[in-house]
Amino acid sequence: MRKVAVVAFAQLPSVRMDTDREEVELVQPVVKDALRQVGLRIGEIGFTVSGSADFLLGRPFSFVSALDGIGAWPPISESHVEMDGAWALYEAWVHLQCGDVDTALVYAYGKSSLGSIRDVLVQQLDPYTLAPLGPDSVSLAALQARALLDKGECTERQMADVVARSRKSAKQNEFAQLKGDVTAEALLRKDYFVAPLRKHDCPPISDGACAVVLASEERARKLCERPAFITGIDHRVESHALGTRDLTDSVSTRIAAERAGVWRGGVDFAELHAPFSSQEIILSKALRLGPDVRVNPSGGALAANPVMVAGLTRIGEAATRISRGDGRRAVAHATSGPCLQQNLVCVLEAS
Repeated sequence: MRKVAVVAFAQLPSVRMDTDREEVELVQPVVKDALRQVGLRIGEIGFTVSGSADFLLGRPFSFVSALDGIGAWPPISESHVEMDGAWALYEAWVHLQCGDVDTALVYAYGKSSLGSIRDVLVQQLDPYTLAPLGPDSVSLAALQARALLDKGECTERQMADVVARSRKSAKQNEFAQLKGDVTAEALLRKDYFVAPLRKHDCPPISDGACAVVLASEERARKLCERPAFITGIDHRVESHALGTRDLTDSVSTRIAAERAGVWRGGVDFAELHAPFSSQEIILSKALRLGPDVRVNPSGGALAANPVMVAGLTRIGEAATRISRGDGRRAVAHATSGPCLQQNLVCVLEAS
């Protein structure tokens, strides 16, 4: 396999509602910043790919308009994935494996504030038997959390501990939306939102964007002092039919982790795309993360969750920490679909 590294990562601060930016204005600053970090111009990038969803903006082919943020000249080799940007990164990684390009730009953007994101995500469901019933994303996550509690896999106190840690970690992240010191006891005194979930157990509504630059080993060592090499990456999808799955487990994450080689070495920290507190508990178990592994030092998706961006952000956050020497080996994870239906696992290492 060709060695590929993350050499740059840029993101916008996540906010509840960005009234000043459309897709072009979201894309332009993060792309400009990512390219600046490695001293490249857009004409020197071999492949460009984006991740987004037209459902969020309510109009078709919004990703075409977003290309204005890249620039009309020079012409580029470009692709788009109707998914979280983490899957766009996977496409770029595959393209780099082919050997015809040495660099790739990956960007993602999303505005969750334009409509009811809970109802928009119903469109991810099986269109014949489940979507017509209209179960929203929070209600489905609540069913998953209830199954986890009833099975004895966790307690509401443990879910509150996840939120408290996330908010505390996010204090060090200038791009996070929700941050601060709060105790689990105080969180448990809050009313239920959709039982057994309280509002803090759910992701914030966020607008944002991010961009990543990938490079082959030879280019990476010239562009970045300490590249974060992708030593393993894999993604898996489970059944649309929620009744055929054990919602308290994430089989697809476990298979992706095995194929990506997560357990071939120690893990210093993990960036998990867990929009709900109960899902972090499920993912940590599936990835076999021990108590010594720091989970979501950025605050994770409970601190900022721009849809279609948060998964790519997990990879970018992990790569940034590797590059600045906070650790030598990390796991990044992205998810999409109801109740952790689709999962991508990426292993990053210093070399």
